[in-house]
Amino acid sequence: MLDLWQIVDGELRYTWHPGQAAALASRHRFVAILSGTQSGKTVTGPRWLHREIGGYTEEATGEVVEGRGPGDYLAVTANYDLYKLKMLPELLWYFVDTLRIGKYWAQSRIIEIAEDCRPGAFLAQTQDSPMWARIILRSAEAPAGLESATAQAAWLDEAGHPDFRREAWEAVLRRLSLFQGRVLISTTLYEWGWLKTEVYDRWKAGDPDYSVVQFDSILNPMFSKEEWERAKRSMPAWKFDLFYRGRYARPAGLIYDSFNEALCKIKRFPISSSWPRYIGHDFGPIHTSALWYAQDPTTGYLYLYRTYLSQEKTTAAAHVEKWKELSAGETIRKRVGGAVGSADEGWREAYSLAGCSIQEPLVRDVEVGIDRVYGWHKTNRLFVFEDLLDYLSEKMSYSRKLDEDYLPTEEIKDKSRFHLMDGERYILSDFTPVDVVKGSGYTVRSMEYAKV
Repeated sequence: MLDLWQIVDGELRYTWHPGQAAALASRHRFVAILSGTQSGKTVTGPRWLHREIGGYTEEATGEVVEGRGPGDYLAVTANYDLYKLKMLPELLWYFVDTLRIGKYWAQSRIIEIAEDCRPGAFLAQTQDSPMWARIILRSAEAPAGLESATAQAAWLDEAGHPDFRREAWEAVLRRLSLFQGRVLISTTLYEWGWLKTEVYDRWKAGDPDYSVVQFDSILNPMFSKEEWERAKRSMPAWKFDLFYRGRYARPAGLIYDSFNEALCKIKRFPISSSWPRYIGHDFGPIHTSALWYAQDPTTGYLYLYRTYLSQEKTTAAAHVEKWKELSAGETIRKRVGGAVGSADEGWREAYSLAGCSIQEPLVRDVEVGIDRVYGWHKTNRLFVFEDLLDYLSEKMSYSRKLDEDYLPTEEIKDKSRFHLMDGERYILSDFTPVDVVKGSGYTVRSMEYAKV
């Protein structure tokens, strides 16, 4: 963008296009740029961070906005390749090469910021020396690397990429919690997932903490109109909307495309103590999951009201203790979990010895189990409380791999990531048609009740 910036009186000034300008003007705590590829979103990140650190004067009003000053700041991208090829060069060009207010310490992946953002006014003699401010550069592939800082603001680039997991987003929020730090997200859309459920949907619902700015690739004056038209002609509409417009479109290959989010994602309400409850489990040394369902006996409708997703390696007894604590006062009719005839047999035995009997699912085949869940969604008889964001994130990104013609294959993409989807499949595959609720017009899938 060399023809779109200049230095005037020692200050770097850009000619921002309307989409960039709208994002930079936002005062919301969480600002998301969801835009097309090569639309000029990444170039806004360093400027936004600079303003968070040093403050700025609003051009339109002349208002002086104070910066947060000394301390730690985060710059996080989806994976190491994007860090090395995209984020790092942009930050170095801005802070180190052009403004000369940054010094890059490669070993620790930190950009030291000069005192009061004055060129050359660096305090550190080594990478471990005290610094006036620093930008900590990290990859979301290793969220543990985010856990050591107490940050004042964060720029997240390509947060919509599949490698930028929900765990990394949650780690960033923890690092910002002390100072209630702001976040700028700049990304192309790759799939539905946590970014939609936890940022976009909150903005659409009117949450005052969130702002979303969407713009097409073509809004960048340097983007070729011919390339825009070529992509529009040659790509499926859903993929063009995601990659060139920053607009959510239901992607091909989404396994539970029958889930009616508008109808079946509902506000939480008190569930009657008389309703039977069921729990589905997925096992493992880490990422152990559980899902609690209640069934309205008058309609047969199911309500997902609680989830459990542990990311810690712990004992079966520790999990059981937590499950019992969560289910206190509830009558659990049945627990189902784990694959049949696999290493999960050992887990079931371990949980049983710890005081929690978990039965095998009736259905062995993965696709048959998926079909059972699909049917519940297709008939709009499975409702989900809207605050179960971990479940909704998995539901919206559980997909099949696509072939070179963007057609779904039989293979599930990144299957090992979806622990809640597996637990759901195990418990719902155990529901069998037994009767029809009078006057409802629906066949009720009920459990063969088994007390534990």
